[in-house]
Amino acid sequence: MADLLIELFSEEIPARMQARACDDLKKLMTDAMVEAGLTYASAAAFATPRRLCLTVEGLIDASPRTVEERKGPRADAPEKAIEGFLRGAGLSRDDLVERDTPKGAILFAKIVKEGRPAADIISDVLEQTIRNFPWPKSMRWGRGTLKWVRPLHSIVCILSREDGAQVVSLDVDGIVSGNTTHGHRFLAPDPITVNNFDDYAAKLKRAFVVLDAAERRDAIWHDATNMAFASSMEVVEDAGLLAEVAGLVEWPVVLMGRIGDAFLDLPPEVLQTSMKEHQKFFSVRNPKTGRIERFITVANRSTADDGATILAGNEKVLSARLADAKFFWDNDLRIAKSDVGMAAWVENLKNVTFHNKLGTQAELIERMALLARELAPMVGADADAAEQAARIAKADLSSEMVYEFPELQGLMGSYYAKAAGLSDEIAAASQEHYAPLGPSDDVPTAPVSVAVALAEKIDKLTGFWAIDEKPTGSKDPFALRRAALGVIRIVVENDLSVGVSSVSLKGFGAHGVKLSNPDEEADFTNLDMPTSLLSFLHDRLKVYLKDQGIRHDIIDACIAMEGNDDLTLLVKRARALSDTLKTDDGENLLQAFKRANNILSQAEEADGVEYSFGADVKFADADAERALFAALDSAESVITPAMKAQNFTTAMSAMAGLRPALDAFFETVQINTDNGTVRRNRLNLLSRIRTLCSSVADLTRIDG
Repeated sequence: MADLLIELFSEEIPARMQARACDDLKKLMTDAMVEAGLTYASAAAFATPRRLCLTVEGLIDASPRTVEERKGPRADAPEKAIEGFLRGAGLSRDDLVERDTPKGAILFAKIVKEGRPAADIISDVLEQTIRNFPWPKSMRWGRGTLKWVRPLHSIVCILSREDGAQVVSLDVDGIVSGNTTHGHRFLAPDPITVNNFDDYAAKLKRAFVVLDAAERRDAIWHDATNMAFASSMEVVEDAGLLAEVAGLVEWPVVLMGRIGDAFLDLPPEVLQTSMKEHQKFFSVRNPKTGRIERFITVANRSTADDGATILAGNEKVLSARLADAKFFWDNDLRIAKSDVGMAAWVENLKNVTFHNKLGTQAELIERMALLARELAPMVGADADAAEQAARIAKADLSSEMVYEFPELQGLMGSYYAKAAGLSDEIAAASQEHYAPLGPSDDVPTAPVSVAVALAEKIDKLTGFWAIDEKPTGSKDPFALRRAALGVIRIVVENDLSVGVSSVSLKGFGAHGVKLSNPDEEADFTNLDMPTSLLSFLHDRLKVYLKDQGIRHDIIDACIAMEGNDDLTLLVKRARALSDTLKTDDGENLLQAFKRANNILSQAEEADGVEYSFGADVKFADADAERALFAALDSAESVITPAMKAQNFTTAMSAMAGLRPALDAFFETVQINTDNGTVRRNRLNLLSRIRTLCSSVADLTRIDG
């Protein structure tokens, strides 16, 4: 058994590519080795800014010898057929044996493949891996043909056993494999000779290289939080920034610097975004004031002055960056507080295209304003406030700060709206109307924010439906699935009763879609739009509820009912039905319902009539039959008012309560009796069962 160590040493690998490169190196190498017959016990890959490393433990010394028997043509086959078989197998006529089979004499070949030493296999596999490595972007350098993410300098490839280490011979475009690497570029640049992975990792650590990215992340966070705590501060968590910074350094040295007093009054989000995007700094917050007052930077080396020179340089560069941000902030505030206010920015949006078929951003704002006003009564918002909030919600797109930092759109609008003297609820809508952007984001709950958020998303959906730019397959360039899920979550999680069909009609109308009315010649294309959009929302609702453990067939059973464009009621009905069918009574009731429906449907088809009314207890001649009449009367007295009150849980509980009476009825009563009157009465009784149960949900759509 042997252990394998591979290191591919290069110029700096972009941090964003390192984790994927680790996975690719491990998969490409191990898959190819196993395919070649080399099995192993475990494997792990690591990355630093200058190296990719793979360690494989418990590797067998050689691939096994294999013997394959291959069936050939008949012994009396034409000579050309036999020669073709020999060529394909790489054999001669002497390698064939003839055997008698039930189909006659057949030629067989025994193909023996001798095992290959592990070193030979690894050499071939590694060269192919290097030459075909799937970097998102790669480059050539010098006169060679090799492509790598950055110039590749050296290759370490060692097979180590208890009796010593062996360099696996490899030459890729003049880069010859060996057992020599280098430590930190500045702190330990001299060559390092290694024998195995443990030796390699230990010597790199002494040469100021932390090989494991997770170890670098933990060290950075530990030192940063301790340093901030010592100053009664706290580091603003940012997992993405932490992973990126860990990919920028081999020997992380955490330093904390100060932000100039002139910039401390900038919004904390501006400071945080500017430092993260431009400098890769962590923000350090004063928990008492909520202000960002300091920053954490991570150097790639220790210095004699404990980082003082590095910090001084970073503070100087940061001051220049923040001076720009302060300039933008001051200019934007001046405009927001002026007599014209944010209206000037909205005016500028007349020159900004939203979509070439859907007009400008200003036209989008006009549509949103009208739709928000329509939605306001449905969500409990003041109509004037909702319209005003919609008219300024996207104004900050014209501001200098958002032009510099697009990710702050909405947030800056809320600051500017407050500066302009607008109410807190209108200001909040500027930020919250974009939400939710992801499945884990909070949805807006303030009525004005809800109205504007729904208006924005419904306008987007109806607009792109109107120009036939719907999502197809995995393609959704305008994030319409996200918009649909946003509508669903806002409506459902705020427990709103909103008929999305009627609202979408207003959205289509705002986009100039003329939907036919009964007095006009039908325009079927336009009439299909609201139905198609509702179907799309239902599909997204299935995904939303599936994540909550509700089966698709249960949702289908509820979608089939009237009022299915009220998404909140639809969800309540689906949840109640799902809970009911998880009980024994609910599951057995479903089977009884399907039995009753099947018997009734077959009888109606055979008799050519519809048994839909007229069941009378006076024609019942069995105790179980009379008991079922009584149970139906009792259940109907509960179900009917519960459904009117939209209390689905009560209705479905009453429906499940029919189970004992139905079980007894089917066990003791014969439906198709010779007495025609009794038979008709019993079929009408089954019809009553079907009608009552179907008033709750379309149980015919439930599987099982």
